[in-house]
Amino acid sequence: MAKAYDIPADKLISKIAENLKKDKKLEPLPWIAFVKTGCHVDKIPQNKDWWYLRCASLLRKVYIHGPVSISDLKSVYGGKKQIGYNLAHHKDAGGAIIRKALQQLESSGYIVKNARGRVLSDEGMKRIDRIATDLYKELIIATPALQRYG
Repeated sequence: MAKAYDIPADKLISKIAENLKKDKKLEPLPWIAFVKTGCHVDKIPQNKDWWYLRCASLLRKVYIHGPVSISDLKSVYGGKKQIGYNLAHHKDAGGAIIRKALQQLESSGYIVKNARGRVLSDEGMKRIDRIATDLYKELIIATPALQRYG
């Protein structure tokens, strides 16, 4: 059985986002179409389904990095901001997007709030491991060189 550590992040996140979109447990908020993800970006996200991608990415981050807080995730999703001619400085991402996404994932049963932060629930762990196993089988079939060692 493959884990989330064994699969490339971009493929795993896109597959989790597809499953979250089909699952109908997560609903994008009405203000999502007009908001930037932080003060370090200039424009709103161009992908229409960016909310599901962000939720899937948050699930993967919580899976891999254990109990995490919102401030940890704000730092991870932040970026550098150029201010005039000075050197660029790191700016955190917006906290409302991360907070609302985590609240929806908690109400869906994927994440549980702990004393040290947020961790994956048993159901969330099973679902991500199942998706990772399916992706691993697809990658093995698609790559003939790996079939000998798989």
